Amino acid sequence: MTPNVLVVLAEGFEEIEAITPIDVLRRAGLRLMTVGLAGRTATGAHGIPLTADHAWNEVANSTPDVLVLPGGMPGSKNLGDHPGLKQMAERIAAGNGCLAAICAAPAFTYAAWGLLSGRSATCYPGCETQFPADVTYKSDTVVQDGRFITAKGPGVALEFSLRLVEHLCGREAATQLRAQMQSE
Repeated sequence: MTPNVLVVLAEGFEEIEAITPIDVLRRAGLRLMTVGLAGRTATGAHGIPLTADHAWNEVANSTPDVLVLPGGMPGSKNLGDHPGLKQMAERIAAGNGCLAAICAAPAFTYAAWGLLSGRSATCYPGCETQFPADVTYKSDTVVQDGRFITAKGPGVALEFSLRLVEHLCGREAATQLRAQMQSE
């Protein structure tokens, strides 16, 4: 069964951390929807507006298999302050789904919500000070601890995206996709 992936766009998201996973995961054949947390249009940290497939109220009660949270500021804080998104992430975690976040998002969302408790994770340098004591910070570019995948920042958006493909579709699929993207 192909997993359902949801990428959430909050005002002030880091554009490359949203667009790269959207592109790569769709290339991998995954069912991916984007949702705007404050409406169908969200503007990134560098002024680039994106139109999401859905507004939050259209998907609020759903439970996708995979939740991907781009970072950036104030995007990560906006994600972390949204009670409905926290509830969705808790449902996904309880259902053994995959939670992925990059840049400041791991610290301001999953860690702040207690979902990374007892796990290893990474984030944008300096944001690890937001990690509770029960989260082990790793300086690696991408850290996978079971079904939780975190990454450092914009410069590793492709690596983060391919790790998601590997987790969801297998190593061979990720290797093939990387090769296809390099030869296009």
